[in-house]
Order: sequence, then structure tokens, then C-alpha cells
Amino acid sequence: MNRRQFLLTASSSVAAIAQPSRRPNILFVIADDWSHGHAGAYGANWVKTPHFDRVAREGVLFHNAFTSNPKCSPCRATILTGRNSWQLKEAINHYSIFPNEFAVYPTVLEQAGYFVGLTGKGWGPGEYKITGWKHNPAGREFQALTNVPPASGISNRDYAGNFADFLAKRPADRPFCFWLGGQEPHRAYEDGSGLRAGKQLADVKLPAYYPDNKTVRSDMLDYAVEVEWFDQHLGRALAKLEEIGELDNTLVVVTSDHGMPFPRVKGQIYEQGFHIPLAIRWGKLTTGGRQVNDFINTRDFAPTFLEAAGVKAPPTITGKSFVDVLKSPKSGTVDATRDVMLIAKERHDMGRPNDAGYPVRAIRTPEFLYVRNFEPERWPAGNPETGYRNVDDSPTKTLLLSSFDKNYQLAFGFRAAEELYKISEDPECLTNLAAKVDYAQVKRTLRERMETMLKEQGDPRYNGNAQSFDAIDYYGPKKHTYDTWLKNQRPPKE
Repeated sequence: MNRRQFLLTASSSVAAIAQPSRRPNILFVIADDWSHGHAGAYGANWVKTPHFDRVAREGVLFHNAFTSNPKCSPCRATILTGRNSWQLKEAINHYSIFPNEFAVYPTVLEQAGYFVGLTGKGWGPGEYKITGWKHNPAGREFQALTNVPPASGISNRDYAGNFADFLAKRPADRPFCFWLGGQEPHRAYEDGSGLRAGKQLADVKLPAYYPDNKTVRSDMLDYAVEVEWFDQHLGRALAKLEEIGELDNTLVVVTSDHGMPFPRVKGQIYEQGFHIPLAIRWGKLTTGGRQVNDFINTRDFAPTFLEAAGVKAPPTITGKSFVDVLKSPKSGTVDATRDVMLIAKERHDMGRPNDAGYPVRAIRTPEFLYVRNFEPERWPAGNPETGYRNVDDSPTKTLLLSSFDKNYQLAFGFRAAEELYKISEDPECLTNLAAKVDYAQVKRTLRERMETMLKEQGDPRYNGNAQSFDAIDYYGPKKHTYDTWLKNQRPPKE
């Protein structure tokens, strides 16, 4: 059954579901480039997130939430469709298209009587209209209201105000599904905005793969300012729900699409790149103050939302609902089967000859991360001559590129074909154990388990069609392509 057939069937069977009952509302609040750990609820004192902390305090804080592809549009496609990115054809790549053959949860809920909307960043960047979508797959847009941000580089879009506008236009007695997509803390930042806001350099907890100096610490503080702006909009959205008496009947999910826009994080298959924050509040249906260690995949959001709404999930969904985890009174491990995560990337941003990507597959368990780099002779973050395009420009990037020391190597240098990290002891992935004899069996077991799972999920890289990924059209800016760079190296004609 394809997406269209499912929606027709769903719309005809919705009558039994769409009784005038208190079906839960769904508010999905997603930041753009926010790392796990960077919130008060996780123990950070240099990033102030009182509203995220409230959701965690009154609901559930997750310690092991992951994206299967640490880049904006592949991750967001996974969230919408409930499928891993290697199951999404063109949508595995950044700046690609959004295929129209996979059902997305906002449309399914709309067919079931929900009032659906979006503000800020939904699915993207990429092209969706070319495949027949009438609006962003995350929902019809509510973008009219603006406000004054605290620093340049921060969007002036009033996310919370647009959410209130959406609620004002909601038909009576209809539950809602809303995607509040902050564009923060995506770059660019206003240099020094964190210090000007009164933040202290000494408070920043720096990763070990960065040099400890003012440039990096100040850059991290500028990032914190943007996270805090996002959190303020979350607070206003919660206040609006309280004002209209809908907070306790709303499933509130707060998360990010991947890690922070710094070298060796965003777009990279290391722990901080794909490990994301997650807190969920659902009124009396969640016991407050719980902390859960179960592995949650971004593809699990769609089936969870649909089960919560009492709507049948389409057959295209491969994720697994975690409504049972939310409703459980337990902390720690709730569902012991949620103990493994698969991660992947193909082509993110441009900058290599022939538009080539940097294909990777990885498997994460509670103790280990195994990584398979299929093209280790390629530059993992993009070619030097085109500017390492899979790393956002920043003061930290500029500093590392000037050093050519171990920090440069960790962020931009070539990588081994296989990497193995003991996450339980080395969460920053600094010591590669793949060549260690003592870990040979661990490596083999993880590699075989990963390959088996990916074959079962129909990964083209494991079914003889790996070349298809680099043939996918690119819809992003051409100024960073290898061909553009090469053209600019040629002397002008006389």
C-alpha cells in the first residue's frame, strides 16, 4: 500500500477514531543544531534552559536519544516518515528532494481530524514542491509574526507568536498537531554575543578535541545565547497552552535534529554528532521527574504520535512507538530491547570531485560505537581546497584550520576504514580501538550485527546499489561545488 492508498483508507476509517473525545494535542518543538547535554536538566550551567528543564521535571528526560543521520534534512525526513534515512531514497542526502511515496505523520493526523501547522524550520533544506507536495511536509506554515532577537544571526521569526496565531485559528473541538521549528542555534552567530550577555568563559565545558582558549570558549557562549532564545519560545508556547487550558492534554516533545554546528560534531559520525537532547511531557500520563536510558530513534517519533492519537500507523513506518515507555512509571531502563542504534550518512554538503559523498554506517550500543567509513581515502569533512564544506564556518573552524595539530586532525583529517570506541569510557571518541587485538571480537560482532540489520532494512549500500547515492540531484548552493571551485582556478580568457 502506497502513501496515497493509505491516506484514502485512513480517511474512510477515521470516523470511528474521530469521536468528540479528548484526543491529545501534539506539540513537537525542535531546535536546529543543539547538542545533547547542553541544558540545565543534563547538568550544564553555562546554557540556561529553564523551560526545557521544566518539561523534563514534569515529564521524562531521555539520556539516549539519537538521530540516524546527523544533518538537517535527512534527520527531519526520518522524523516525519518514521523511517531511517537509508530507507528514504533521495531524502538520505542533504539538499535533496522529499519523495512523495512515504506517508508523513502530520498528513496522517490531518486526515484523522487534527488541525496541523508549522512555524519556523520544517523539513529542509531541500526541494519538496518538485515531487508534488503542496506545502512543507511538516505542515501548513504559520510564519507571519516577527519579533526582535537578542543578537544578529538569530531569526526574527516569532515562533511562539505564530503558534498562538495557529491556536487562534484552530476550529473548535479539533485536536492539533504543531511543529515548532526553531532555526537556532544554527549559524551564523554574532561574535561575542555570549560575553556581552554576561556569560563567563570559565563556565564552558569544552570537548577535549578543541584547544582551550578564548576563541573557542567565546564561540560556545554565542551558541548558548541561541539555545536560550529557542528555550524562551518553548516557555512562551507552554504558557499559552496553560492559558487556554490545554497543557495537560498536550504531548509536548522537545528535541533537536543533531549536534552543534562545530567541527567534529554536526554532520559527523561521532557521539556528539548524532546524540540529541530529548524531554517529553504528557500531563498525567507521564510520571514526572523520570530519567530514562532506553534508546530512542528519531524514526520512533512518528509512530509514537500516531499511537498517542489513536490513529493507525501507515505500513511505510519502520520505527517503533515508545508510548509504553512514556506511560511507564519506571526510570532507568524501561524496555530492555531498546539498546541499539544505527547511524548513516551519504552525501551532505558539496566540495568533492564528481559530487561524491562520504559514506558511513555505524552501530551504537550501550557500551560501544562501531563506525565503517567506506571511502577512507576521501576527506571526511569535505576537501581542503573547497573549504571543508561539511563543517559550518565559524571562529572555531578557522582556528583549527590554522593549527594543523592534533585538533585539526581530529576534526578534518583522514579516518581509518574502521573505528571502534568504548563509549562508556570514551564518549568523545578520542581513542580508536579498531586495530587493538583485544577488541577484535567486539569489532567483528558489531560489524556483523550492523550489516545484518541494514540488509534487513533494505539499505542500498548493502544490496548492490551503493552508487545510487552519489547520483542523486543536489538542490543546494552551487558556490561550494567542486566544479565551481575548479572553474574559479582557471585564468580568465584574454
